[in-house]
Amino acid sequence: MTWTKNSWKNYPIKQQPTYSDEKELNEVLTRLEKLPPLVFAGEVRNLKAKLEKVALKEAFLLQGGDCAESFANFGAVNIRDMFKLLLQMAIVLTFAGGCPIVKIARLAGQFAKPRSADFEELDGVKLPSYRGDIINGFNFSKEAREPDPKRMIEAYYQSATTLNLLRAFAKGGLADLHEVHRWNLGFLKKAELGSKYDELSEKITQALEFMQACGITAANSPSLRETSVYTSHEALLLPYEEALTRVDSLSGEIYDCSAHMLWIGERTRGLDEAHIHFLSGVKNPLGVKIGPSAKADDIKAIAQALNPKNEAGRLNIIIRMGADKIASNLPHIFKELSKEGLNIVYSIDPMHGNTTKAGNFKTREFDKIMQEVKMFFEISMSEGIYPGGVHLEMTGQDVTECTGGASNVTAESLQNRYETQCDPRLNADQALELAFLIADLVKKARKA
Repeated sequence: MTWTKNSWKNYPIKQQPTYSDEKELNEVLTRLEKLPPLVFAGEVRNLKAKLEKVALKEAFLLQGGDCAESFANFGAVNIRDMFKLLLQMAIVLTFAGGCPIVKIARLAGQFAKPRSADFEELDGVKLPSYRGDIINGFNFSKEAREPDPKRMIEAYYQSATTLNLLRAFAKGGLADLHEVHRWNLGFLKKAELGSKYDELSEKITQALEFMQACGITAANSPSLRETSVYTSHEALLLPYEEALTRVDSLSGEIYDCSAHMLWIGERTRGLDEAHIHFLSGVKNPLGVKIGPSAKADDIKAIAQALNPKNEAGRLNIIIRMGADKIASNLPHIFKELSKEGLNIVYSIDPMHGNTTKAGNFKTREFDKIMQEVKMFFEISMSEGIYPGGVHLEMTGQDVTECTGGASNVTAESLQNRYETQCDPRLNADQALELAFLIADLVKKARKA
């Protein structure tokens, strides 16, 4: 079938809301179609060029951010702290890992979430599941859980504001390497971790002073004071994605201008379904989550559907199997894929396969997260695959959602600051600790 931006409607689709007022839905989508793009084709092409370097083993991908963005918790402080955390992690990976880092945030569009059940029940009351603020409300009430198309407009404007602030931070001085000491979020609890970051910061400062003595300064070298942070989200709500799809006036190519990169989740990656079909027609870099049930043939078929020209930087396969399953499932997949000559970025999502329950809370154990990361690197290198990135759910706030790690969150202390509206996130302590551990693995992988 010839691809058009609405031809996905001819395919089976999963994880979509049912709107009660179709007229209102169409009015909202018509309005969205007339609004400016959130990102620009040139930015998307720049990201693809950087991801090409990852595919060629010359860089490493750091992708991370909120599980699901919130209308209620939206604010400049949260965006700033997420930006600073990405910078901290990237500088650790760059300096200790010895390679350029491509930074992609789960921000400015990560509003829709797939759910394991269409309904949830509380005290005998059954209501539609919460599917993210772009679709319905978090509160457990009939009114809140009714899908409301007007939420797409609010998601658009929050995304636009977030992007505006990210661009300002990236180019306006906050990313200056001379400010590396000030990127500390101020609540690192583990003295050893803070000392480790301070030591690295001091080495960077000394290197900058040497460069300045040689005439290389922030004034004449923009790369010392500016950076690029790209945006990404799961392209789940296809009416919204369709409305923000545009034809680039310079190239004539089609881009989904809701984000620089889009990904497809494990639940919606069916080859003959709507999500694969829709994203096959846009030029953005794409990701696909791969769970423990996948086979090598599944990944080869996905690559043929989404990257038939085998372009480097186009496709990111995001492994999410869980620490208990990755060792038995991934080696034979990578063994077969290593023979195919596919230009694919392989990254690890160690969060989704390691979700467990502690009392009434969903949580993730830091040790399990780190275990899956280590095994991903070991398996990749043993099978001739470059471990090209990491994909994390994290926040710059001092939350207590994942147990263990530098901040020593316990099952009993989860209730102290459990703020996520969906899945548990690493706090800044845990994310930075993970970055130091990953940096050593990246260095080994690049040497190999």
